[in-house]
Amino acid sequence: MTDSSRPVAIITGAAKRVGAVMADTLCEAGYDLALSYRHSRAEAEALAARCEAKRAQSCLLLPLDLSDTGALSPFIERVLAHYGRIDALINNASSFYPTPIGAATAAHWDELFAANAKAPFFLAQAAAPHLAKTGGCILNMVDIYGERPLALHPLYSMAKAALAMMTMALARDLGPAVRVNGIAPGAVLWPETGKAEGERRDLLARTPLARAGEPADIARTALFLLRDAPYITGEIIRVDGGRALSI
Repeated sequence: MTDSSRPVAIITGAAKRVGAVMADTLCEAGYDLALSYRHSRAEAEALAARCEAKRAQSCLLLPLDLSDTGALSPFIERVLAHYGRIDALINNASSFYPTPIGAATAAHWDELFAANAKAPFFLAQAAAPHLAKTGGCILNMVDIYGERPLALHPLYSMAKAALAMMTMALARDLGPAVRVNGIAPGAVLWPETGKAEGERRDLLARTPLARAGEPADIARTALFLLRDAPYITGEIIRVDGGRALSI
């Protein structure tokens, strides 16, 4: 076991995109990291190498299939066995794709709810006793579409709504020992499946700040909620350039 006096943060789905930027940001801030990945092993290894170059023994990589509920508690125990403590759990991993009425299947339901609601809950449940010992924090990556549904994405929107409610429910149940908050990003990175140029322009035209954000905007907010917000719990902070005002 690594005897770490440094805070330890778990980030799911950390290999790419916003998760990777959060990992870099927390590493720079002095956190040791436990990072999960599923398919993106090469990207995860490159991220771990960057962290290790900054500080030796600062990054643990673990594969994790969020749909395998039986693997979630052992995942938390492996992190604890390695570092001896857990200070933060960031439920960042997500699954996103359309499920229009008439085409949605039970498999779509299972996959979208597993990644966006079920796995975050059972990871939080497994981590909660250890977070309580360090006065730690759970941070969930929510979405404005959990409040106001995205057309043709009913299952995704429903799953994110469940995650938003989980954020508030766990904040109530786990306080005062553990804080639980969420971040609802706006147009920070376009979906990996792409978005038409016209759709991008229309979306940004309805955003008061009239531009897309950057992953660093999310990462800085995450660091604030973990490190500098001891009296904030049960909140979901929109980092969207004001986009929610015009949806």
